[in-house]
Amino acid sequence: MADAKKDAKKSYGWTGKILRVDLTHGTVTTTSTEPYKDYVGGMGVANKIMYDEVPAGTHPLAPENKVVYAVGPLTASGVPLAGRTTIASLSTYTTDHQVVDAHCGGMLGAHIKQAGYDAIVLEGKADQPVYLAIRDDDVRIKPAGFVWGQGTRATTEAIARVEGTRGCVAAIGPAGENLLPYACVINSRNHSAGAGVGAVMGSKNLKALYVEGNGAVNVADPKAVADLSDYMLREIIGSNNNHVVPQTQQEWAEYYDKGSRWSARKGLYWADAEGEPIETGEPKPGELNTVGYRCMKSVYDDGPAAEKYTIKMNGCHSCPIHCYSDLRVPESEQNGGFETTGNTCVTNFPFKYMIGILGDKTSIKDNTQESTVWNQAMGSTVDDLGLWCNYAQLYRDIAHCYAAGVFERVLPKEEYAQFDWDGFKNNDPSLMVKILKHIAQNDNEMAYVAHGPIVWTERWNDKGWYDQAKSCLINYRGWPVHHAIECFGQVGGVYNMMFNRDDMIHSAVNFQGCGLPIELKKAIAAEVWGGEDAVDANKDYTPMNDHKANFAWWSIVTDVLHDSLTLCNWVWPMTMSPTKARDYRGDLDLEAKFYKAVTGQDVTTEDLYKAGAKIMTLQRANTVRSMVGPDGKMGCNDLHGIHDKITEWVFTKDPDKQPFTAGTDKMDRDDFDRALKMTYGKFGWDESLGCPTAACLDYYDMPDVKEELAGLGLLP
Repeated sequence: MADAKKDAKKSYGWTGKILRVDLTHGTVTTTSTEPYKDYVGGMGVANKIMYDEVPAGTHPLAPENKVVYAVGPLTASGVPLAGRTTIASLSTYTTDHQVVDAHCGGMLGAHIKQAGYDAIVLEGKADQPVYLAIRDDDVRIKPAGFVWGQGTRATTEAIARVEGTRGCVAAIGPAGENLLPYACVINSRNHSAGAGVGAVMGSKNLKALYVEGNGAVNVADPKAVADLSDYMLREIIGSNNNHVVPQTQQEWAEYYDKGSRWSARKGLYWADAEGEPIETGEPKPGELNTVGYRCMKSVYDDGPAAEKYTIKMNGCHSCPIHCYSDLRVPESEQNGGFETTGNTCVTNFPFKYMIGILGDKTSIKDNTQESTVWNQAMGSTVDDLGLWCNYAQLYRDIAHCYAAGVFERVLPKEEYAQFDWDGFKNNDPSLMVKILKHIAQNDNEMAYVAHGPIVWTERWNDKGWYDQAKSCLINYRGWPVHHAIECFGQVGGVYNMMFNRDDMIHSAVNFQGCGLPIELKKAIAAEVWGGEDAVDANKDYTPMNDHKANFAWWSIVTDVLHDSLTLCNWVWPMTMSPTKARDYRGDLDLEAKFYKAVTGQDVTTEDLYKAGAKIMTLQRANTVRSMVGPDGKMGCNDLHGIHDKITEWVFTKDPDKQPFTAGTDKMDRDDFDRALKMTYGKFGWDESLGCPTAACLDYYDMPDVKEELAGLGLLP
């Protein structure tokens, strides 16, 4: 009976504790997770804490702002791909400094969870540089003067020498210390969390977190977790972005697609692997032990030249896919970067975003030996600086400001002359290394390019940049595309409007790029979103319809759910499968099955989707509360008219083509407006304003939010 009582009190999935650190007063306390469980974890818990505890209108660099690191009930539980961390704070670079979420992989989330916490809440400001050392329930605030001024690599090494190598260091670099709005946090060498959280940590004099978790996560049904994991790896999971066909024709595969990230093939090697080269070969569906060979992301991102530099493909905690490139590039170090490099996203190929904009001002071609060196020198530099690119917007803006003569026009002559701009033509990657280090100092005119487009386009009189398709700016409040109109037209355009930064949604683009024929995609779409017309072939879009609204809603909700559980939305949800015997159908109930196995709570997929919609509604409510309206006053619920304004170029691109004709992803104004309103309706939001209503807040059981918005006069 004693054991039964003990088990009855055991928390499965969640640890039950939130760690709170007040840097102003040097205090460390814990509170219960229980009041936040309706918001699942990760993004949900972090957003609820921000809503409850950070007043509307707070400046992001004020001590009153908070940084919330949060993980979910599936983190470090044995569920594959459950290694993400959500970090919520106030945006440093977009209009009105709204609540944003940053996300990172690596090892941080697992250590937070294994140390016994569902979230870490940082507030206040230390009177000197400090770092936070967490070793299970031993939490200390320690002086960080010995690493202040250092890059993230040197910081990580120095703190690991003090604290040990068992834990994970998440650090800021010079960009964060110098309060540059584009500053990020780096853990595990190259896993970044952006959205300006590095600057917020710098404003608190917090250099780093060292987190060492030595505990375990209680799981209600370990055998079910193991069985589900085997089933998922054997039958459901694909490659990076859940691409489910190989990139090249292979004997075992019915289909292949050159855009697939299932890029392994015979004759492709981890050529610089320790010992001797390792061939990726042709890993087949059903082979549990070869899943990690499927994705050769280094070559996919950087072209054939990257093969000789590839040590191995690596991954985050609990990830079987391994989409993270570990490279050794001596030429990167020779040009001011680092020899050992690696990443899994934009930082792995930053110069790719500049080449087209630079045009004839550069001699470098994409996917060449030269571009690989530029990419790795730049990527290793920005990560060491703790400098965030705003999903490549920084690189596009730098290229534009040079190529269009903006820098020459606005920079002081002596500043402009510091750089040998001919380096773009003369193949000198050290030029960009010098530029990035200069920007990170945040004490010069050029640094404003890393304050975000809402700042520099105004300061330098270049607002027209927003309306050029090559800018990739998708919203006038300062963020770029993240799989936008090129991803199922209106669907991608709509979800790019919903957050206060780029959306980071991969639910739709995973389906788009999976490699299956359009006929199969349409058949799956009919089963999931209600009709084959939920999806169109690329650049052959049709007008908005109800099934597309279902698809847009689902894309948003599944992304938010994954960021709350926390699962990697780069692979989840598993809408499709590489298994021919399943007719390529995935399993969209896997999240609910794993949730039940870990937590012991019997939930349905619909229950989890409702929780995701609730969390999205909370963020929209917080935006309503702090958005400035046309009258200049804070508090405005016209999200449709003010917040969700897509940039002009989506309607004016391809001037010789009309919307809904083959060969263009150009949007129609009235149709896109209808797409927004139809998607609002799926959430229960006001269809004219795009804001939460009293009825939807009742439906989602959010009485406190309803009461506050009603008191502020912000319910329609």
